[in-house]
Amino acid sequence: MDTLRARMLHSVPWFILSGMTAMCLLQGVPVRSGDPGFPKAMDNVTVRQGDSAILRCTVDNRVTRVAWLNRSTILYTGNDKWSIDNRVILVANTKSQYSIEIQNVDIYDEGPYTCSVQTDHHPKTSRVHLIVQVPPRIVEISSNIAVNEGNNVSLSCIATGRPEPVVNWRYLSPKAHGFMSEDEYLEITGITREQSGLYECSAANDVSIPDVRRVKVTVNYAPYILDARNIGVPLGHQGILQCDALAVPAADFFWYKEDKRLTDSRKGVKVENRETYSRVTFFNVSEQDYGNYTCVAMNRLGHSNASVILFEIYQSTSSPLLQEETTAALTPLKGPGAVHDGNSGSPRCLLFAPLSLLLLLCLSLLLPHVQF
Repeated sequence: MDTLRARMLHSVPWFILSGMTAMCLLQGVPVRSGDPGFPKAMDNVTVRQGDSAILRCTVDNRVTRVAWLNRSTILYTGNDKWSIDNRVILVANTKSQYSIEIQNVDIYDEGPYTCSVQTDHHPKTSRVHLIVQVPPRIVEISSNIAVNEGNNVSLSCIATGRPEPVVNWRYLSPKAHGFMSEDEYLEITGITREQSGLYECSAANDVSIPDVRRVKVTVNYAPYILDARNIGVPLGHQGILQCDALAVPAADFFWYKEDKRLTDSRKGVKVENRETYSRVTFFNVSEQDYGNYTCVAMNRLGHSNASVILFEIYQSTSSPLLQEETTAALTPLKGPGAVHDGNSGSPRCLLFAPLSLLLLLCLSLLLPHVQF
């Protein structure tokens, strides 16, 4: 029986026998290379996806036939190519080296490769393991989102690569420090308007530069008015009322005097609305323009309002002789913006200055007639 088995094995072509040997190796049965001095192939080869891998097998003058196998598939035997993959080419077949190259390596190329040789009618094998590294790549990430203030936000970032990449989330804000999450998922509970902006996902595995993607988070909130001030303007001059407000989405502005809405249709009045403020310009203030105005900022989440008063102030109309003494002495007479400071003597001095000058003029005229 043993004699028959030996005859059957002897009739099998050597590279098929080597392939059977390689299959045994893959199944976990150790295959010896024969003589201890027989050189083996490299233990493993590591390449990046898309690069080329060269698999080398060192031989000597005792070798009569050689072949490369991938698992149970024969790639090359001697100079003859068996593989139909045009990425596999023979790069060396000499008395000392038998090597092949796999171009544009992909992940499915990873695995064991066997160099099979025949010496003195005895097949021997050595094995090399091809490891394919894949740069990190983000394959799925949350889209840009808009949420109302106070809601919860969940962002996800799924990445692939070999080795498996490390995924981090961070908030792109000068006030933020470090990573917000060292995971594929970022959870924000009760988001505030200060947390709106760009969030960056980074996937890294040291094979190449990290893959980076960004998500914009918009936080919606109701308007709130930042500034609205009372203004005093002399009759006949230009007056401007302004109302500043922040809101997301941007607020729509409306102006009212008492219960009547103010528009551009009113003669001598211009209403300008921008994203963060609204302005009313009175080109020639009349008596009818003075009064209390209400600015309303509104979006779909709510509204805010503020009261602004346009009040009258008088401009001094002294004679040309005394104009220099009373320049810029504007005294508010109407409206809650007219604040009088009883401790301040400056306006009172300006009022009495003309009387003092008249008295001095009279004395100077009378002095020549005074008898001492």
